[in-house]
Amino acid sequence: MLPGPTNVPNRVMNALLSPVINHRSTDFRELYKTITEKTKRVFQTESEIVLLTTSGTGAVEASVVNLIKKNDKVIIPVNGEFSTRLADLIDSWGGNSIRINAPFGQNPSFDQLEEAFEKNKDTKAVYAVYNETSTGTTIRYMDKIGELCGRYGSFFIADSVSILGGDDLPVDKWNIDICVTASQKALAAPPGVSPISINARTKKYMQNNPPPIMYLNLSRYFKYFDEHYETPFTPALPLFYAFNEALDIILEEGMEKRIKRHKICSDAFYSSLNTMGLTPFAAEDARSDVVIAVNYLKGMDDKQFRDLLANEFKVLVAGGFGNLKGKVFRIGNMGEVNRYHVMRTISSIASAINMCGLTVNPEAMSVALEKLKPL
Repeated sequence: MLPGPTNVPNRVMNALLSPVINHRSTDFRELYKTITEKTKRVFQTESEIVLLTTSGTGAVEASVVNLIKKNDKVIIPVNGEFSTRLADLIDSWGGNSIRINAPFGQNPSFDQLEEAFEKNKDTKAVYAVYNETSTGTTIRYMDKIGELCGRYGSFFIADSVSILGGDDLPVDKWNIDICVTASQKALAAPPGVSPISINARTKKYMQNNPPPIMYLNLSRYFKYFDEHYETPFTPALPLFYAFNEALDIILEEGMEKRIKRHKICSDAFYSSLNTMGLTPFAAEDARSDVVIAVNYLKGMDDKQFRDLLANEFKVLVAGGFGNLKGKVFRIGNMGEVNRYHVMRTISSIASAINMCGLTVNPEAMSVALEKLKPL
C-alpha cells in the first residue's frame, strides 16, 4: 500500500517474460506505435508521446532541460518535497523559479498564481505538481492554470507522476503543453518507463532550441519516431512489454470507471480512518484521492506502528518526508487498489494501533464497507 511502486497485476508481470527483440526491428516499431497510441488514450490527448527509460524524476528533468533556458521565468506552486525539488531543478538549470509557497498540506490559491502572472507577464512557463506525493495534496484548479497560461501564451507543464491513471487528467482539455508521469504509480506497471506528452507548439520549440545534452534530448526522440518509429537509444524492452499490458488493463476497465474506483476507495479510507480518530494531513480542499496522508494519534510511534503493519500483517505503508517524518504515514490508493486492499489495510491499521496500546472505534470497518458498496 505504498504510494509507489504499487502492486503489479500478474498479467503485467508475465509480460516481462516476452523475448527480448531487436529495437531496430519491425517488431519493435509495431510495439512502440501501439504503446504510444494507447498512452494517448490514457492521457486523453492528441499530443506526441515519448517513452523514456527512466524513473519519473528523469522525465521531469527532461521536461525542464528541453524547455527552460537561462533566466527564463517559471511560476511554480511549492507545497511539498517534490514541488521543492522541481523548483530547485529549474534554478540549477539556470531558470528563475518564482515560487508560490504554501504550508505543507495546503495549496497556494489560484489568485496567488494570477497575481504572480500580473507581476511577471514575461513568464515562460508554469510548472505544477498535480499531486504532491509527500503530503497527500492535489491541485484542484489545474484547468484554470491551463486557461491562465493560454491567456499569457506561457507553457503549462503538469508533473503528474503519482496521479495520472487515478484521477481526472484530460491533457488537451486542460491546455497542458507537457504532461509527465511514470509507470510505477497509478498505472500499475513496474518502475522504469516514464511517458511524456508534448503538444505540437512545444515540440516545435524544442526542435528549434535543442539542449546541450544527449540522453534526455527530446528532439532526438522526435526525430527517431518521425523517421523510423524507434527510440534513439536502447529502451528497456521487457518493461515496454509490461507497460503495454498495463495499458490494456486500464483501457479494458475504462478511464471513467477507473477514476471512480479510486474516488470510492479514497472515500472509504478517509471516512474509516477518521472514525478511528486518524485525521488527514491535507486540507479538505486539497486532499488527494491517490495518496492518503494521515496524522498520527498522540502516543503512536512511527517505527513501531509501521513495523507492526509490515511484519504482523504484511501491509506496507510509507512514512513522512523531512519535517513530517514521524508525524504522518501515507497510504498509496492507486493502481489496482480495490475493496480487498482497502478492507485489509483498514483492518490491519486498527489491529496495529491496538497492539501499540491505543484503542480505536470498532465502527471503522463498517464505515469502510458502507463506502465501498458501489464496487
